[in-house]
Amino acid sequence: MSVACCIPIVECVSCLACVRWVWKKFLYTAGRESENWGLATASEFEPVPRFCRYILSVYEDDLRNPLWAPPGGLGQTKYDGGYVHNGLLKAAQYVLEEECEIIRELLERNPDYMLTFAGHSLGAGVVTLLTMLAVKNREKLGNIKRKRIRCFAIAPTRCISLNLAVRYADIINSVVLQDDFLPRTTVALEDVFKSLFCFPCLMCIMCLKDTCTLEEKMLQDPRRLYAPGRLYHIIVRKPFRFKKISPVVKTAVPVDGRFEHLVLSCNLTSDHAIIWILKESQRAFDTLLESEQVMDIPVAQRMERQKSLAKEHKEEHRAAIERAIALDVPLAYPPSYGTFQEMEKGENSTRTHHFSF
Repeated sequence: MSVACCIPIVECVSCLACVRWVWKKFLYTAGRESENWGLATASEFEPVPRFCRYILSVYEDDLRNPLWAPPGGLGQTKYDGGYVHNGLLKAAQYVLEEECEIIRELLERNPDYMLTFAGHSLGAGVVTLLTMLAVKNREKLGNIKRKRIRCFAIAPTRCISLNLAVRYADIINSVVLQDDFLPRTTVALEDVFKSLFCFPCLMCIMCLKDTCTLEEKMLQDPRRLYAPGRLYHIIVRKPFRFKKISPVVKTAVPVDGRFEHLVLSCNLTSDHAIIWILKESQRAFDTLLESEQVMDIPVAQRMERQKSLAKEHKEEHRAAIERAIALDVPLAYPPSYGTFQEMEKGENSTRTHHFSF
């Protein structure tokens, strides 16, 4: 009898938990995640629309008459002291083995160029791990310096653990358009979306788990995967408004609050499309450029600003690793890790040539 009396109570608690979860998802807007981040500058955001066009060129039928011409495997595996997406790691290893000879020849032929990897969606996850493999296997690429390697992951999948996401933030950049679902979708949710067996039951279990799991516990889970590196968040809409606003680009190397909430929005999937990311990133870059031209910043002062920006990014990266250590993120390395020494040596480099893969 006593057990039967407890059943309605359990049902009420479960319903309240589900209602709270749905309420948070509907009222949660993507802009809240980056409201405390700093503003990006035109110089650091300039490559984003360009690499979006590079990615779109893969889908062109005729490169001489392009449609987008420029204006004028699941599961985790251990890697480098953290966890990465197993299937994407295998894909990255295959690409590196197949293309390392060509890349090395091009780098030796162009010693002033940078090696830049760019990809979209699952491809962004592959190039993220490809970048990490390139850093760990620089002898295969002619002993290229770390400062000559970088990555732009457009609308990336969650593919590396938090300690790796923070540690590689000096060379890996992730770009997320407003409400994009993929950087917020965990591997567990990917399994739910694929399942046809009692989908409402699985969603109920996931919502209860999401509601009852503390963020501190999530941060201390070494197998939980995240969007990689430094994050650039493009904001183009305000909540409860149909009209688009002038785009704002926020950037940071966050530890907690790293795209943990799936935003229920009618733009959930459209914000993931590379075409829309190209349009909005170009619009954002044009806005940033116009604002800097209005201020009429002298060339010398602009170069000085670029140097100070590199220093700010280095300090922000160091602070992120220190915060990861303070929050007991597993295997978070201290700032004495080699990353910072190499950054200090390379922060005065002013060459702007790039080799994009």
